[in-house]
Amino acid sequence: MDENFEGEELDNIVILNDEEGNEVKFEFLDLVELDEEEYVVLLPVAEEGEEEEGEVVILKVEDTDDEESDEESYVSVEDEEVLNRVFEIFKERFKDDFDFVD
Repeated sequence: MDENFEGEELDNIVILNDEEGNEVKFEFLDLVELDEEEYVVLLPVAEEGEEEEGEVVILKVEDTDDEESDEESYVSVEDEEVLNRVFEIFKERFKDDFDFVD
């Protein structure tokens, strides 16, 4: 998933639009701050009949330029080092809540 995403949050569920305009539901797991930037850690919500894969998605939070709106955009992170650092912070925070597989 690339480009900008606009999300709405409801009971820890965030609905994002992918690059093709399809709505995709995610469970919001955490907000991680790293080097003065914020990143969200999301888990795709399996639709009925689908099996959960359990692979998280990490997206960078960017404020929109609209000063009257407090909407945020989420953009994909291309830098593997940043992704790994954010994921390590997330794993440390939730080591007692999730079974992580390396």
